[in-house]
Parts: sequence; structure tokens; C-alpha cells
Amino acid sequence: MRRFFSMLFLLSAVLAVAGAGAGLWIYGEFTKPGPLASDTVIIIEPGSGVSTIARQLASNGVIADALVFQLGARFLSDETAMKAGEFLFPERTSGRDAVRLLQYGKTVVHRITFAEGLTSFEIAEQLARTKGLVGTLAAPVPEGVLLPETYHFSYGGRRADMIQRMRENMAQLIADLWAGREQGLPFASPQEAVVLASIVEKETGVASERARVAGVFINRLRKGMRLQSDPTVVYGLTNGKGPLGRPLRRSELKRETAYNTYVIKALPPTPIANPGREALHAVLHPMQTDEFYFVADGSGGHVFAKTLAEHNRNVARWRKIEKDRKSGG
Repeated sequence: MRRFFSMLFLLSAVLAVAGAGAGLWIYGEFTKPGPLASDTVIIIEPGSGVSTIARQLASNGVIADALVFQLGARFLSDETAMKAGEFLFPERTSGRDAVRLLQYGKTVVHRITFAEGLTSFEIAEQLARTKGLVGTLAAPVPEGVLLPETYHFSYGGRRADMIQRMRENMAQLIADLWAGREQGLPFASPQEAVVLASIVEKETGVASERARVAGVFINRLRKGMRLQSDPTVVYGLTNGKGPLGRPLRRSELKRETAYNTYVIKALPPTPIANPGREALHAVLHPMQTDEFYFVADGSGGHVFAKTLAEHNRNVARWRKIEKDRKSGG
């Protein structure tokens, strides 16, 4: 009997030593640099368990052994859950560092830039094409309520949340600019300022011209003159679903729509695009000018005029430039 107990003690000791050895081996494998040769981005899908993550990391070459990773994650790390998302794994990441990255690390940050002057339809289309975002927009977004600029997001972000951020940013910007606006402007509400800013945004792509163009339009509003802005006519034809793709016809300039400022004397009922910060600032701090007209100068900018006679001469020069271009002259 004594011999039996001696053998049992010896067997237990051997198993304990073997277990300790196995534990040390697992610890060494779990903490040593991994096989990854270069930084790699991997997406961990929501709902992924430890075994699924282990297999994914092994198949992408982050770790050498999926079982070692599972054992290490369960017994050699704290109990903080690993997160889903898009992660950048540095080269030679160990299994332990991979677990910590998935527990506490930051996900990869993406950026998306919306150009000033896009319509809400065009912004929704851009969001729909953006990889890494999920979900759809429940309803069309009103025109002029989105602030176009650069936004950051992580994989799995919701498109609806991006729209909400853009709306909140625009609302805050308008409130700030309206509070500091110049006095005596012909706007009954901040919304009217946004409408004019959208027209200014579509009229010129030259940043230095925005305040001057705004000044011209404000002069016309004060005099009760029609704005006669081509982009408003285009919006009335396309409903903001993209560029017209051709020059406006004379008949279209005479066509009665709520947006045709060759016909109506007031501002259009809504913005025709989503204006950026500079255009909004321009209409609330316009250049003081006695000019009432402007037309393209052929170089991307505009030439301005105080009188109709001067403007007609500028228009004639612009038409000659267009004719020469079409004829290859």
C-alpha cells in the first residue's frame, strides 16, 4: 500500500511538472513576437468569439498557432472582452499584444470629405458608395442642412449617424455666424442666408470672389431686382440630382419654376445645395460694393460691373470667348 501511494505521489509530481512545463511553453509562445512581416489591417466582425478571432488572426499571419492564442487569451490575459472593428496589427505582433490591441486599442480611423456645394442627394450618394459605413438613410435629407467638410469614422459606423453629425455641425455654425452677422442685411431669417449662401457657392469656385458675389446679390435683393442666377435654374430642372450636363437653353431661362431667379424676384424657397463655411460667412459679411452684375471672365473667375451697359459689354466678351473655344480658335 505504501508503494502504491509513493507511485501515486510520483505520478502527480510528474503531471504537475509536465503541466508547468506546458504552461511555460504556452506562455512563451503567446508572448514571443509573431510571424507578421508587415503592418496589416484586419476587420473583426461583431459577434466574433475567441476561437473565430484566433482562426482569423492565424489565417492572416498575425499569429502562428490559433490554439495557443485561445489558451493565452483565456488564461493569461484579463477578462476584458475583445472588440469588433477594424484594427492595424503592427509587424511581429505577439499573441498577447494582439489580445491587448483588441481589448483596449483604437480602431482604424477613416476620413471622408464632402465638397462644398454638393446637394443633399449627392451627399447621400457619396455616403452610399463609402465602404466601411453601414445602414441606409430612412428619408431624403432636406437641402442646405448638411455642413460639407472632412469627417472621420471607424469601420461599422452608421450612415445615419454621419448625416446627424453633419446636420448638427451646420446648425451650430449657422447659429454662430448669424449671431455675429453684419447689421442691415436683407434676410428675415438664418434660413434665407443659407439659401443665398448656396447660390454663392454654386456661382463661383474662386474663394476670393465669394464675398464680392455675395455683395452683388445683396445689392440686387435690396433693390428688388431678380438674382438671375443660372444655378438656380439648373436646380429647378434637376431637383439637385446631379449636374445638367449641358448649357441652359433660352427657353429654360424663361420657364416658370419656384427656383428660376430669372422669373421670381425673391430668393428660391430652399437652398440649392449645401454651402460651406466660407460661403456662409460671405453672405453674412459681404463685400461693400456698388456692383450689380457679374459674368464669367473665361479664366474660372468673373468680371464685375456697376451698370447694365458695362455688364452687356462684359457679356459680349464672354460670348466671344465661348464662340472661339467652340471653334477651336
